[in-house]
Amino acid sequence: MSVLEQIYKKAKLNPQRVVFPEAENEKMMQAAYETGKEGYIVPILVGDAEALKVLSKERGYDNSVFQFIDIHNEEYKNKLIQDYVAQPGRFLKEKALGRRMENPLYFAMVMQAVNEAEVTFAGINYTTEDVLMAGQMIIGMQPGISTISSIGLCDIPGFMGSEGNLLAVGDSAVCTNPNEEQLASIAISACDTVKALLEWEPRCAMVSYSTLGSGQGELIDKVAKAVKIANERRPDLAIDGEFQFDSAISPLVAEKKVKRQSKVAGKANIIIWPDLNVGNIGVKIIQQIGHANAYGPILQGFNQVVCDCSRSAPVSEIKGNIVISAVRAAGMKTN
Repeated sequence: MSVLEQIYKKAKLNPQRVVFPEAENEKMMQAAYETGKEGYIVPILVGDAEALKVLSKERGYDNSVFQFIDIHNEEYKNKLIQDYVAQPGRFLKEKALGRRMENPLYFAMVMQAVNEAEVTFAGINYTTEDVLMAGQMIIGMQPGISTISSIGLCDIPGFMGSEGNLLAVGDSAVCTNPNEEQLASIAISACDTVKALLEWEPRCAMVSYSTLGSGQGELIDKVAKAVKIANERRPDLAIDGEFQFDSAISPLVAEKKVKRQSKVAGKANIIIWPDLNVGNIGVKIIQQIGHANAYGPILQGFNQVVCDCSRSAPVSEIKGNIVISAVRAAGMKTN
């Protein structure tokens, strides 16, 4: 059973409410409909409810699969605003929040923030910057996390790692050149994401061109400092390095190069790249030469699950990312 099949199976056992602020988009509505009809999620469409119902019928969908939320319903909007501003730590006031909620993306995220939904899913019409800005303003950041980042799940044929063919990698999509504080946040977030989604015990390797001081330079120093910061912030997590990639995933190489005890060396199930250059190149190599399926990017660092999909993604990929987001949201409730 592939990783995606396992995730789909978990989703069906505990469908989560996923709100779609780009509901009128043809691909997004199709993906929402199919994942809802197949029992993986409860799809909530936000916008002009009557227009969405007409559009759904014109496209041949059964409207009973969807929940429709009218952005112009003032009574419901005011209830959301009051519930939101009553939460501790919220800095937006009623009028400012109300103005932003004229935008379906912000309306959807306020619904999520007050537990009317578990996931906000967007990215077809809205840019990544739009999604990240709304998420930081409305959903907020997890305590102790200083940056939004992402991970991907790689299903690599022929790879025999500590989790079989699977390896989580990040950040390959969002944070361009993280400093040591940000790199530590990425590692911590990745551990929490993987545990919520796959129920793995995270073993996170922060990689470089050096293994525990075998090389010297500023690039290595950044990774080594990030490991120290991550361990100080979250001593409960197995985060180690700096390791070369082979020292992180190969027990034989780790036995030669790592001359101290490590829960991670040789058996890492999470790899943290030092910057986006390495991350993007690394993922492309894994995909092109390793013939891997790569799922994601999965945004992380928010208080709740926010998803930004690729504008060019086919419906099948959008569906996969919707289901991944829903399973992760369910996992965050229990961890």
